[in-house]
Amino acid sequence: MTEVTRALDLSGVFANGTLGGVLARARRLDLFGFLVIGIVSGLGGGVVRDTLLQHGTPVALTDYTYLAVAAAGTLLAFVADLSRHTSGWAFNLLDALALSVWAVAGAQKTLAVGLGWLPAVLLGTITAVGGGAIRDLLLAHTPAIFGGNPLYATVAVLVSGVMVLCSRLGAPTVGILAGITAGVLLRLAALTWGWRLPGSRDWRPGAWRGRGS
Repeated sequence: MTEVTRALDLSGVFANGTLGGVLARARRLDLFGFLVIGIVSGLGGGVVRDTLLQHGTPVALTDYTYLAVAAAGTLLAFVADLSRHTSGWAFNLLDALALSVWAVAGAQKTLAVGLGWLPAVLLGTITAVGGGAIRDLLLAHTPAIFGGNPLYATVAVLVSGVMVLCSRLGAPTVGILAGITAGVLLRLAALTWGWRLPGSRDWRPGAWRGRGS
């Protein structure tokens, strides 16, 4: 499972690096700006997770493959104009895959160091949304996890929970596949139909498609 977790981690790094590059292009940043936003987007969540785990130096600082993969995803967005697809199915699928893959990887790595189900769900979620939150702050955007967007952090919580449950049942491979599949489907459905969590004091039944995230 260690190699599987690493592969999932790197997949999330590449996808989030690419997403960061797409947003950097939309803000008309130069190459250095691209690299900063893309690398923060790609590595931020994993660095926060590894720091909280206190299980050695964050892997992104010891395994140079992580930095190279984040930079590769960023440079892909720099060389190819992917921004025109930001509202299309391909971009949404990449977003959903990145979120789900990282939630699975974060939960799996937390379980691997001997922590329980609750830390695994929390750190799986942080892994999935941490890099994007830091990236949004650098771009002067309200982080998606704070609301006003289709289900985002909620998807990461669900995926992490599926991974933890299946691992407890002795089927981590099933957890990886089921978690990613459930996360992708829920995220795409939320983006398609605008599913959001209620978030205001005047919440009332039927307000699920209103404000919040």
